[in-house]
Amino acid sequence: MLNAGFAAASVLALATFAVHTFVGGIYVVRPLLAVERLTRASRWLNYYCWHMTTLTLIVMAAMFAYAAWEPAGRGFGVLFTVMAAAFSVLCIAIAVKGGVRPWRFPPTSLFAAVAAAGLWGLSA
Repeated sequence: MLNAGFAAASVLALATFAVHTFVGGIYVVRPLLAVERLTRASRWLNYYCWHMTTLTLIVMAAMFAYAAWEPAGRGFGVLFTVMAAAFSVLCIAIAVKGGVRPWRFPPTSLFAAVAAAGLWGLSA
């Protein structure tokens, strides 16, 4: 039986991946790589972290999909629900520290939506 909450979390994680990759690639990665004041190591470490997020989002979407179809995958649903919530909270903390309104950063709401769908899946 399909777990609709985990299925929704999978779709939302995949949508977050798409925003991250196709919108963020233009508005975040390109400007980051163009900053010459950063040391070479800092620039490429940030680029590496960007791709760690990309991979995390793909795995998150896949594991939520697995948990949606396979009851034995519930643990993945728990893990990635907690991670999505933590990523949203982390985004809020970083925005506040940087003097930016948290809702101006897309990951705040995108990860919150994934976490909310994950909670829905956990309640099933």
